Amino acid sequence: MSSLSLAVRDSSTMLRRNLLHARRYPSMTLNLLLTPIMLLLLFVYIFGDVMSAGLGGSGADRSVYIAYIVPGLLLMTIGSTTIGTAVSVSNDMTEGIIARFRTMAIHRGSVLIGHVIGSVLQSIASVILVGAVAVAIGFRSTNATALEWIAAFGLLVLFAMALTWIAVGMGLISPNAEAASNNA
Repeated sequence: MSSLSLAVRDSSTMLRRNLLHARRYPSMTLNLLLTPIMLLLLFVYIFGDVMSAGLGGSGADRSVYIAYIVPGLLLMTIGSTTIGTAVSVSNDMTEGIIARFRTMAIHRGSVLIGHVIGSVLQSIASVILVGAVAVAIGFRSTNATALEWIAAFGLLVLFAMALTWIAVGMGLISPNAEAASNNA
């Protein structure tokens, strides 16, 4: 087997490991999925009338406010997902699993690549779920084509990947999981 195929195999194994961790700890996954939805509903239905008054003075038109708040909330969703990655990488570094992996014949970057791909998949799931709730409460496209929406989704995926790599770096340099969650 070539070096690239071994790296892909090892990275997919580490991705499977991270997805199994997400399945074993459903409270963390539910927290990642439900917190942005709760924030969306809070900002639209509790604070929406007051905050939408500053958007052109039409407090009765909630759709303008929803169109204003959803993109920022989608970016916050991605940011909150990456905190879990920093904590997970820091746990791997401090609990000795990386020392064990170093003794095995695996690709050196596969652990980090597995963390990144797993986090990006969680970010995508969170963004899709928040986007579906946003559409359900009134978020609509204004003059955007399907190709533009695909491009916007691609930018969100790239943003998730960039923030995840930053979180991985924070997890690598943090002395423990608490410091990683505060730094990320």
